[in-house]
Amino acid sequence: MDPVAAEVEKVKKDFQETYNQTLKHIDSIQEYGKTSRIANPSEAEEAEKKESLPRLNGLAQDGLNMLQSLQFNLDLLAPQLPSVDDVEKAQSLAQYWKTEIQSLRLSLRNANLQAKANMTKAAQQERELLLGGGEESTTRRRNLQTKAGMTSAAESITESLRRTRQLMVQEVERSTSTLMTFEESTGVLRKAESEYKGHRSLLSRTRNLLSTMKRQDVLDRVIIVVGFLVFSLAVLYVVSKRIGILKLQRKIIAAAKAGMAGREEIVPIAGGGGMNVVPVHQNVVPELNIPLEQQPMHDEL
Repeated sequence: MDPVAAEVEKVKKDFQETYNQTLKHIDSIQEYGKTSRIANPSEAEEAEKKESLPRLNGLAQDGLNMLQSLQFNLDLLAPQLPSVDDVEKAQSLAQYWKTEIQSLRLSLRNANLQAKANMTKAAQQERELLLGGGEESTTRRRNLQTKAGMTSAAESITESLRRTRQLMVQEVERSTSTLMTFEESTGVLRKAESEYKGHRSLLSRTRNLLSTMKRQDVLDRVIIVVGFLVFSLAVLYVVSKRIGILKLQRKIIAAAKAGMAGREEIVPIAGGGGMNVVPVHQNVVPELNIPLEQQPMHDEL
């Protein structure tokens, strides 16, 4: 079973027991002073010794304070329940308890008014008995004088103890609230620590990626520079080859023009039968009838 649910069940059980005890004390307050001193004087005195009105009020106030503390604990435990339905039921029960506590406070007030009326009626009957005269009246007057001082002392001690107990209950409630606050703060700190660890690992991965990108950037720069140098060398090589081929073509064209000019010259020779003989020049390029397929090809590059 979930520990929070078990704690909620324990709070419910304590509330029910405290509620029944407080209701019993309120009923006793309401019935206080109804015992007739005239009919049963010894029974009335014994009842007053056993439970006085201040003591009953103190017990009822302690019960109400305890109920309010249990209702406060249920309010704190309700949001921590595992399911949404349990949370809603616990919150509804806490509101119902709050209404019941207010009803008990109103009942306590009405019970005190009823007890005051009972005591007034009993005092009036006692006064009538004391003023009646006789030995019984004299004996009762002496007993009342002795009991008055004892009752006042007992009431003052009971009131002091009740105030002390209320202060202790308030301190316990304050300590419980502080403890719950500390637990919530501890949970928040643990969550923040886990988030910090996650961000730390993310920052480490980001740092590694940045280092890799820097190395890749340097490598890309080197590749670009080497490629540019290779491209420049290739361009220079092509240009140099192109210039050499142009020079060779010019030389060939000049030689061809010179051969054509020498072929047109006619030299007359005696005894030649009046025929024109073309002189042969050593510098003329010979005309070769070589098929096109056998001619050497020159690549400009």
